[in-house]
Amino acid sequence: PEGTLPDGVDYLAADLSTAAGVDGLCTEIDAFKPTVAVNCAGINRISAFAEIDPADFEEIQQINVTAPFRICRAAVPNMKAGGWGRIVNIASVWSKVGKEFRASYATSKFGLVGMTSALAAEVSEFGILANCVSPGVIETEMTRSVLDDAQIEGLLQMVPARRLGTPEEVARFVFWLGGPDNTFISGQNIAIDGGMTRV
Repeated sequence: PEGTLPDGVDYLAADLSTAAGVDGLCTEIDAFKPTVAVNCAGINRISAFAEIDPADFEEIQQINVTAPFRICRAAVPNMKAGGWGRIVNIASVWSKVGKEFRASYATSKFGLVGMTSALAAEVSEFGILANCVSPGVIETEMTRSVLDDAQIEGLLQMVPARRLGTPEEVARFVFWLGGPDNTFISGQNIAIDGGMTRV
């Protein structure tokens, strides 16, 4: 909405659920030549494995894996030419541990981590560091849209910190990882989860 962005800040909107939307965004990326790329769009639908709608499965892969792949592919050549770049792909704790009813989402996030690891192996020598950040149970609209209060409370019993994380806690680390202070971290999948995947 008008007035919510600081002066001099602009943005583009893209529909990552369609190939045409991603094509248009990649054309803009090629022209803009960013040195930092953060892929954080994502969707999740919870369903028993045998009841997953194939169309839902495909849409989740499109938004959560294919779009980041295309965006990275558009951004890397300019980063490589300039000898510097940072890529941060937002995965999930469900890329580190399994959870029932999340096969579509986990497939996408495990795939994103694998892609990022392979990309880091290929481009780190050119000054491009690529990593994943895997948030745990975070206070977001998506969390509230797929989980009720009882389900969230159940998940929090798995979190040693015994609370939801905040988007700001994730953003601060992503900002650092995607900036010049990160000089040697690449190919990693780092959890911000209050200890959930390590305890």
